[in-house]
Amino acid sequence: MTSKANFISNAFVPPASGVYLDDIAPATGECIAKIPRSNAADVDHAVAAARKASASWARTTVAERADLCDAVASRIAARADELAQLESLDTGKPVKLAATLDIPRAVANFRFFAGAARHTSTAAHEMDGALNYTLRRPLGVVALITPWNLPLYLLSWKAAPALVMGNAVVAKPSELTPLTASVLAEIFKEVGAPAGVFNLVHGFGAEAGQALIEHRDVAAVSFTGGTATGARVAHAAAPLFKKLSLELGGKNATLIFADCDFDAAVEGAARAAFLNQGQICLCGSRILIDRSIYDRFVEALVVRVRAMRVGDPRSPETTLGALVSAAHRDKVEGYLTLAKSEGGTILCGGKRPSLAPPFDRGAFLEPTIIAGLSTKSRTATQEIFGPVATVHPFEGETEALEIANGVRYGLSASLWTRDLSRAHRVAAALETGTVWVNTWLLRDLRVPFGGVKDSGVGREGGVHSLEFFSESKNVCVKV
Repeated sequence: MTSKANFISNAFVPPASGVYLDDIAPATGECIAKIPRSNAADVDHAVAAARKASASWARTTVAERADLCDAVASRIAARADELAQLESLDTGKPVKLAATLDIPRAVANFRFFAGAARHTSTAAHEMDGALNYTLRRPLGVVALITPWNLPLYLLSWKAAPALVMGNAVVAKPSELTPLTASVLAEIFKEVGAPAGVFNLVHGFGAEAGQALIEHRDVAAVSFTGGTATGARVAHAAAPLFKKLSLELGGKNATLIFADCDFDAAVEGAARAAFLNQGQICLCGSRILIDRSIYDRFVEALVVRVRAMRVGDPRSPETTLGALVSAAHRDKVEGYLTLAKSEGGTILCGGKRPSLAPPFDRGAFLEPTIIAGLSTKSRTATQEIFGPVATVHPFEGETEALEIANGVRYGLSASLWTRDLSRAHRVAAALETGTVWVNTWLLRDLRVPFGGVKDSGVGREGGVHSLEFFSESKNVCVKV
């Protein structure tokens, strides 16, 4: 077991309080590290270091900043195996998933935003007797608060554009999954990043995170997490007039039309519901199926889900690992009890698997499909964030859209059909930030990402991230 430290001005430093938290491996229940329980004093230290670094970092060229991001990407790639193992250990997800999704995406994020910054452009507007042109200027110090489900993936998604636009960063990863963030700090030091440009503070959201959001020298906050926490972030940041980006929860629908490619739709719906143990904000946890194929589709889906293997995250045969914590599993199991009380029938899963030591102490849960629930029930409308999906029949596009749009979330949706006209029509009518047609989680980093309704505020991705992490300044020159 190791003790981790905060990373401030290119040095690893202990928390001001001297107090540490246990980092628990969800697959075994073992304590694998101690991390700082940081407080406002640690945040002050990190923000001061970032503020000191921000002026000189802002004066560097785009090429210099992009080169740094490329260097970080290369070091992540060189340490990919180590990072995948750590991500699995910390989150409980299969090593194979971390190695094929999380770590490659972190590499891609730094490389993409390095290239985007090199090739972006700003506008010029001519008028009678004058020329207007737009400059983008750094904000200064920005706060990045990231969740436990995709730790390095989402930290890199925010850190790369923030840095390449000339800002200094203070990051606060989830206290449940701190290990890869600490390695990222090591990497910034290895590649020779200027002191104070990237800083890392561990601890609880209500303590270190809150102090970071409320700090008057923090110009912007990019937050990914739950909707309830996002509301508190907005409440704290708004009176201080900070720029704010909120990527929040989802209760996403997968719409299966009768003319779909049946086998592909079964596979796609299963993947969308249960990848990463259902712990992705984009997971399709409501599966809406044309009534004419409902029975056949549900039968095939249950067969597919029962074939998923739950267990040792290190095994390449494992499909689902552990949930992030025992407490989170308890919450998910609470929804299974609720579903039964609401009239639902568990078609498969719904219980803890029997596993050999040490995994018998892990936070595992079988992938679960529930039928028979009202589309207005709490189970079918509230975000569970676990390996639980509900299935519902519909008749026609109108009812499918009423069900899909009938929740307070609006992050993403996927629809499966061979009818191109229907695909465009339904995609346009879905109240979400992203719609996938005949696929799921196929991401182009240039496109806007974010949600509507209770799923968030603002967009990140491509030029949208570059714009968020900068201020546009118009210059008008009389000629």
